[in-house]
Amino acid sequence: MESDGLAPEVVDLSPRSASFAAEKRLPDLEKPYITTSPRNLNDGIAVGRLGNNVAILRFAEEIAGGQHGEVDSLLIAQRGALLFESYYRRGRVNYPHYQMSITKSYTAMAIGRAIQLGHLTMADLDKPIIDFLKQLDRRTLAPGAEAITLAEAMNMRSGVRLSDAKAQELNKRAPHLEGQGQIQAYLEHSEPIPRSPREFKYQGADPAMTMQVLEAVVPGGAREFIDTELLARMGITNFAWETDVSGLPKAAAGSGLRSRDMLKWGMLVLDGGRWNGQQLIPGAFVEKATDRLYTNKQDASYGFFWWRQNVEAGGTTHDQKSGRGAGGQFIQMYPDLGLVIVITGHHAGMSTMLTEAPARIVPAFLNDATLPRKTSTAK
Repeated sequence: MESDGLAPEVVDLSPRSASFAAEKRLPDLEKPYITTSPRNLNDGIAVGRLGNNVAILRFAEEIAGGQHGEVDSLLIAQRGALLFESYYRRGRVNYPHYQMSITKSYTAMAIGRAIQLGHLTMADLDKPIIDFLKQLDRRTLAPGAEAITLAEAMNMRSGVRLSDAKAQELNKRAPHLEGQGQIQAYLEHSEPIPRSPREFKYQGADPAMTMQVLEAVVPGGAREFIDTELLARMGITNFAWETDVSGLPKAAAGSGLRSRDMLKWGMLVLDGGRWNGQQLIPGAFVEKATDRLYTNKQDASYGFFWWRQNVEAGGTTHDQKSGRGAGGQFIQMYPDLGLVIVITGHHAGMSTMLTEAPARIVPAFLNDATLPRKTSTAK
């Protein structure tokens, strides 16, 4: 079932015009594109050959047949080389796929990049958010707001609590949310903030506060910094990133990245913040961001906007680090196997691929006979 020729593309693409709405208008591919010998596109990703891995090809055929929902792409890399690349339905090699909550994971790495360049320190992670945001009117903030640290915000434990009615009311007053007005509103209208340790709550306020800190500490502002000091350093130029009501890049959701560029994030994390030999993110920050700082009742842990859990596959237990987004956007990393899996989709919810991909893919890489042979190096 392997495909010949080039991977499918959107013709005359303007990356910044990519959006969730535009993506919905893409016609389904007439036939899937599946290859175990990905092409070297000189995009910074080394490629190799997977070989005749029957288990992976069978899984790909099932995806093409619709047995695993609305999957748009599946990419697999091991030990720094892309070995398997496939596109289905709305998937295109050059189209920046809309990203939901996995945008939070990229936002965390932007903070890491700021630390690497000296705009922040690891010690700053434990400083109060409001110490970075000089335009806030502290007199009107909810009690306890002065104690929320950057680390707590990135671990979804800020303690900020807004009712749905209040959040909707604030969004109707968008001009008042520009700049640090967004965080002023969150902290002003929140219920009183309890003392640490606070309850975990997955919400948009915490990544928004994180992005505001980035805006406050880096030269040129958050958008320029993300574009030039992080994405460009990884050779990511074909992307989209929506603007929040504050005027800053959205942090909770709203980025758009090619599947191959999502793979770069996984490789970056797996290599301790290094990209092609250059230390982009401090190793200590990457370790902290993917640590088990909070663990829920399902035994899934959360660091700084990245997930961590043990996965049972092939009769063995594997440590998995991941970025996740609604609709079925995943970057799954397995340090013990040097394995990175990227999935995109347009499901109504999170997608069963969250659990199906590890169950079907990880066992196929447990046997040394399946290890890849690198055929080209990154450029």
